[in-house]
Amino acid sequence: MPADAPAPAPPATPTPAAARFRGYLPVAVDVETGGFDPRTDALLELAAVILGTDEAGRWRPVATHAVRVQPFPGARLDPSALAFTGIDPHDPDRGALPEKEALQRIFQPVRRAVREAGCTRAILVGHNPSFDLAFLNAAVERCGIKRNPFHPFSTFDTATLAGLAYGQTVLARAARAAGLAWDEGAAHSARYDAERTAELFCAVVNRWDQAVGRPPPGLGGREAADSEPSPGGGKTGS
Repeated sequence: MPADAPAPAPPATPTPAAARFRGYLPVAVDVETGGFDPRTDALLELAAVILGTDEAGRWRPVATHAVRVQPFPGARLDPSALAFTGIDPHDPDRGALPEKEALQRIFQPVRRAVREAGCTRAILVGHNPSFDLAFLNAAVERCGIKRNPFHPFSTFDTATLAGLAYGQTVLARAARAAGLAWDEGAAHSARYDAERTAELFCAVVNRWDQAVGRPPPGLGGREAADSEPSPGGGKTGS
């Protein structure tokens, strides 16, 4: 689509993905970082798993997009954080991209998926997602990106959902409780953790929909659009 072409109008009848969460498309995200402060510490890996529904309306992972990120100039790298993840930010074979380019590598397919699903915005699915969202939002601000496809503050938390569904809040234990495979050796990479988070989210939502039933579509994407943050940063809806 040309850069100046208007976005296509959403379908008159909301797609199952758009209808399920008020026009928000769930996208599982995980970050690996050089510390805990999103303002000062480096974003080192970013992965996003786009979710969708099959013909029966069951949620499933559709596509994974992952990048390694070069530390931004002046970024802090906490040795204890690097020891935990095993990431060497200075490894020339990492294939890391500058932060802005890395963000666009993730945002472009997410924007396309939102549009194709007839949704209004992506909503971040994460395991304790305040951490991931804080680093994502800080990187967006640092890079001056104007079109962030993700909602700036709303998320789905798989730690909470798994606590409800399986009585477990640690990602590894929750995944196993849901009958999912877990490889401890592969954990703590953004791609692996995002993919397991995506599978866990789908397992919980599908379990709920089977046991309780899907909620009525309501206003679909239109309701979500009416609830976007106001330009001043406050909420116009909930």
